[in-house]
Amino acid sequence: MNIKNVDHIGIAVTNLEEALKFYEDVLGLKCQGTEIVEDQKVKVGFLPIGETELELLESTTEDGPIAKFIDKNGGRGGIQHIALRVDNIEEAIAQIKEKGYRMIDEKPRYGAGNASIAFCHPKSTKGILLELSERK
Repeated sequence: MNIKNVDHIGIAVTNLEEALKFYEDVLGLKCQGTEIVEDQKVKVGFLPIGETELELLESTTEDGPIAKFIDKNGGRGGIQHIALRVDNIEEAIAQIKEKGYRMIDEKPRYGAGNASIAFCHPKSTKGILLELSERK
């Protein structure tokens, strides 16, 4: 498996527009637009920092994974996941499974920014939600 870099850090927020004000007005970052990913029940905004991005995630439903994360976090947002960019996501999934570790996603699925993604199970990563991401 070839890990190229940290692709992004996923940050759960209760309100994307309000959160963007801080990152843009205070930190001087520029959002590259927002996108809704229906099957993940999220609205996202990406803020590039060099080769890495901050991904702000707002739930679009009360039962989505980001809403559940925020609820478990006492109603506050926070770092929800870390994504690593890989050359070949199918190969990366196979290697992780061959070594006896669990994946949430057995096959790649569509992610924001036209990426193919798959999540490693937090029980395999000692509590961290780790995303693998292959950009087209």
